[in-house]
Amino acid sequence: MGLLVVLLCCSLVSGVFASHLQGGIMTFTPKGRNPDGTIRVDFRYKESFRNGCHREFYWYCSQGNCGSIEHFEYGTIDSDPLGVSWCQAEGYMSRRISSDKPFDLQDTSCCWIYNSNSASSWLLLTHVDLGTRSDTGFPNRSPVTTILPIIRVPGNCPSAYTLMAHDPDGDRVRCRYGVASYHECFSCYQHSNFHIDESTCTLSFNGAAHGSTLVFELVLEDSPRQYITLRYGDGTTSTRNPFNLTQTTTSFPASSQYYYTLSKIPLQFVVQVDPAVPSCNFGEYRPQFLNPSPPHGIYVNASVGHEFQIPLRAVATRDRISDIKMSGPLNITKTLKNYDSNTGVIDVMITWTPTENDFGEHIPICFIAETASGYQSEMRCVIAVVVNKIGEADIECTDTTMTLYISKSSVRGLHENHLRLNDPTCSVTSNGSHIIASVSLNSCGTKLEETENDLIFRNEITSFDNPHDIITRKHQIEIPFICKFPKKSRLSTSFKAHKSAYLFTEAGFGSFTYLFEFYDSSAFSRMINPNSYPIEVQLQDMIYMDIQVQTSLSTTQLFVESCRATPNDNPNDPIYYDIISNGCIEDETTVVYLNNQTDFRFGLEAFNFIGNYEQVYISCTVILCVAGDPSNRCAQGCTNGTSIGHHHRKRSLASQSQRHFISQGPLRFARSSSGSPGSNLNLNLNILVVAVAFIAAVSLVCGVLIYKAKMANIVKYETVPSADF
Repeated sequence: MGLLVVLLCCSLVSGVFASHLQGGIMTFTPKGRNPDGTIRVDFRYKESFRNGCHREFYWYCSQGNCGSIEHFEYGTIDSDPLGVSWCQAEGYMSRRISSDKPFDLQDTSCCWIYNSNSASSWLLLTHVDLGTRSDTGFPNRSPVTTILPIIRVPGNCPSAYTLMAHDPDGDRVRCRYGVASYHECFSCYQHSNFHIDESTCTLSFNGAAHGSTLVFELVLEDSPRQYITLRYGDGTTSTRNPFNLTQTTTSFPASSQYYYTLSKIPLQFVVQVDPAVPSCNFGEYRPQFLNPSPPHGIYVNASVGHEFQIPLRAVATRDRISDIKMSGPLNITKTLKNYDSNTGVIDVMITWTPTENDFGEHIPICFIAETASGYQSEMRCVIAVVVNKIGEADIECTDTTMTLYISKSSVRGLHENHLRLNDPTCSVTSNGSHIIASVSLNSCGTKLEETENDLIFRNEITSFDNPHDIITRKHQIEIPFICKFPKKSRLSTSFKAHKSAYLFTEAGFGSFTYLFEFYDSSAFSRMINPNSYPIEVQLQDMIYMDIQVQTSLSTTQLFVESCRATPNDNPNDPIYYDIISNGCIEDETTVVYLNNQTDFRFGLEAFNFIGNYEQVYISCTVILCVAGDPSNRCAQGCTNGTSIGHHHRKRSLASQSQRHFISQGPLRFARSSSGSPGSNLNLNLNILVVAVAFIAAVSLVCGVLIYKAKMANIVKYETVPSADF
């Protein structure tokens, strides 16, 4: 009798606090065996309320052996700026489980927010099966999902929402309405104005039911893509079959509901259908996301102990964006960077630093932009894959290059033959003790970000199985690295548009420097003064260039594989004109002068792109080779490009270096008073340009700067002796 009284009291208290529930979610990840043989399983759940966050979900064991809670954390994720209309919190609990047999965690109480169907009490169910899968050799991981507490849609705007439904094991995920007989939900309403595509997890609205507030009680369940066996510690087994998506959930009898399901998790939320909006077009009343906001459904990398950022930009020209709502992990934050009232554009940065508890997790993060009138953008979600912290590393930054050194002994499970940079065509090198990534600031997928005070260049080393794979089954490596330059240097008298030397380091070649300069004549006796950049040129003037490598090795040979003119300081700019390609001269005015093994001198006539362009950069791909080796790229000379390619193999013993991108400029077109650049029809119709070249140039300021960027918990890097190369 005493226990009954306690339960009744708890129920009454729960009813008071949960009278404004707006939704709930639960996911789980097995984390391996504890020293005593028990299984660690981490659960993450979200609960949302109208009037402030407070812990309401306690999750009781409704079937099987659910173990005990070993660790628990709880915190607010996001809330209404006024603190009254909505709040979402996340609970993290690590449970110790003594058996790998299936079990169910459940929670139920009262009440939902006021809604059009008078749904009152709520019920959420999570089904866990820790049997070892025959296809992976590990227990199953649940699908992962998250969602904003309230989705708002104008009643006159048919809309579709692709729900986050990602499975870390690569299983198929099915999204469906919960079934009351399975104890998956309490009211279990299915709304006539909405349709859920179970196979794609797309929720569609037909543009009716104005002014309604609807409760959605969905279930996500995963199924293998092939027949598999689950093996348990007591020697028993069970099988799981792929989904038959032509068969409805309700056609399965309750006794057979787990014949195909590996796990089940709840996804419950509210959709509010608002009055009609004057225009359904995104970007007007309803906000629209702009670059650099990530697209929906992409995978991004995050490392334990390293700050992870998602830049968001949205616009609404007919209403004011008041907030960007987000749903993600504990300790995630958002910061307003800028709001332009003239254009209606808002910039927000989402920031999160994963902890040790997040290692190995696939963390969903969703966001929506909302205006002061309550109009919402589409919902976008990304998956952050959390890998372990990197080891001992150091980075050197100059105004033209960035070089990362990583101690091999500090990174466990490193497959040095399977590493590349943001651009998959760019690999890394190594010596006996270190992995080395050495790139130009404008190549190999290096990204430029701008903050209020700094210009930040970012790249990342990632692992792969094969060059075209998008997943890996080897130890997963994601190692981000950055170079940061203060923007205040833009105003410094030391600013130079001219690029200084390019310093690279590679196994087998040590440290070497590329110099790329313009000269005033074919004699190459007088270099154009770097202080005179940008260099002014007239149409059909001859431009003289010299590329030189400086190295302590006497047996090396320089090869210029390609050169192109681009409108930005970016060799991959979509607007370009080839001067040299695959070692072959492409431009008819180009002249190659007498060269030696370490110099390449050439010239061409200045020309102009059609359009309002005034500046140009010349970007070249260069390779350093061991002289006299007939098998390397330098010895091949001009080719048609069919027999060569970008190799992702280890180069520590190779006879050629990586391809490196170097550039110089800008050249500025001097307009004549007699006519426009496009009036001379005898000119080549492709030009040396750059609309934003000045911005790109100032990003490479300050002369040579060495910036030692220390990553979390890493030891200072010591200079590699030259004998190691």
